[in-house]
Amino acid sequence: MNRIDRISAILIHLQSRRVVKASDIAERFNISLRTVYRDVKTLEEAGIPLMGEAGVGYSIMDGYRLPPVMFTREEATAFLTAEKLMEKLTDPSSEDNYKSAMYKIRSVLRMTEKDFLENIDGHIEVLKSRRLSGAILDLNPLQIILKGIGERQVLSIHYFAAHNQQKSERCIEPVGVFYQDNYWHLIAWCRLRLDYRDFRLDRISDISLTGERFRTLHPNLNEYIAQSASEKNLTTVTIRVEKKILPYLTEQKYYNGFVSEKEIDGVIEMTFLTEFIEGFVRWLMMYGDMAEIITPCSLKEKVRELSGIIHQKHQ
Repeated sequence: MNRIDRISAILIHLQSRRVVKASDIAERFNISLRTVYRDVKTLEEAGIPLMGEAGVGYSIMDGYRLPPVMFTREEATAFLTAEKLMEKLTDPSSEDNYKSAMYKIRSVLRMTEKDFLENIDGHIEVLKSRRLSGAILDLNPLQIILKGIGERQVLSIHYFAAHNQQKSERCIEPVGVFYQDNYWHLIAWCRLRLDYRDFRLDRISDISLTGERFRTLHPNLNEYIAQSASEKNLTTVTIRVEKKILPYLTEQKYYNGFVSEKEIDGVIEMTFLTEFIEGFVRWLMMYGDMAEIITPCSLKEKVRELSGIIHQKHQ
């Protein structure tokens, strides 16, 4: 990226947030802090109303806006791909908002880029998993949850817990949402359980903002996930499987804590980190005649124990 393009990109970056640290700019554009200071000075000399405070960062005076920018073809293609994902992986409310934003983005594209998007529009598709529940589509919870996070509002939900098959009404303090294994999840502080909980959005039958603001300073989503992972009692499992069963393990292995795999003497050695060893045993036994346990020994014992119980029941 040449200097003119970089300075323009820095200006857009500065407009994207209320305050931007010099270190963030340096990291994004892979430049030194000295170069950041020089580029910011160039913007100031060009008449951009910048405000800077040592140890805090830079901000642009409220009310200043950069005229409409021209997106590159690659950026426009990325937007189109994201639109396809939004159509299938979010609720209708979020989808409509994104489509509205896409119309605005398309409006500032050059004619060649508009034609390019028209040509490839019908050649990108995201297919929903057949395992997905349709409940989330009728509820539209994402916008409510994100508003609750942004405004620090308590949410009221009606939730169905799969582990005990019970419904409950709870007041929660939302922390963040993430998408994993075909489902949206909400991490929140549950006032009923007095602990953080993972709520699957397709199991929420009703959700609303209570209007009550919470004052608790919760960790952000990445901090929570990192802390949660470190607190879990995970067991390292190593197995070797025949190559012919690999096509059947594609999705299942991730549910069981898959970490890595490598080929050794014509077989595939796979490493897992699992929290639920009992569940791993039962999954592995589906392929017992084509798999070998390397470690731990406790896993071998559990397989022998379960095999003995099965054998007794079918004598």
